[in-house]
Amino acid sequence: MPKRPRILCVDDDEETRLILTQLFELAGYEIKTVVSTAEALELSHKESFNLYILDQWFLKGSGLGLCRAIREFDPHTPIVIYSGAAFESDRDEALQAGANAFVAKPYIDKLLEAIKRLLDF
Repeated sequence: MPKRPRILCVDDDEETRLILTQLFELAGYEIKTVVSTAEALELSHKESFNLYILDQWFLKGSGLGLCRAIREFDPHTPIVIYSGAAFESDRDEALQAGANAFVAKPYIDKLLEAIKRLLDF
């Protein structure tokens, strides 16, 4: 049986984490979720993932800072910023930070499309 692609989702909103977990498990992905940038960095150093989904804003830290930190040790794994900030400047900042894609919340269908495209799944 082929191994399911592993996704690390970093979002401080519990409802978002639950919805994405259910959706991506049904779509055939293995997903882990954490609530903070610190947890995400720790886990990303310990485990291997095929893709990261990062919220843009946290109480402590930012998704863009986390994106830059991940890029320092993992320049190739796709990163998607999934954020409530939907201005063109937000998208540009995310791409400049090293993200491969930017999807505005709550467009889960567009998030799933981006992930399928990035993972060729």
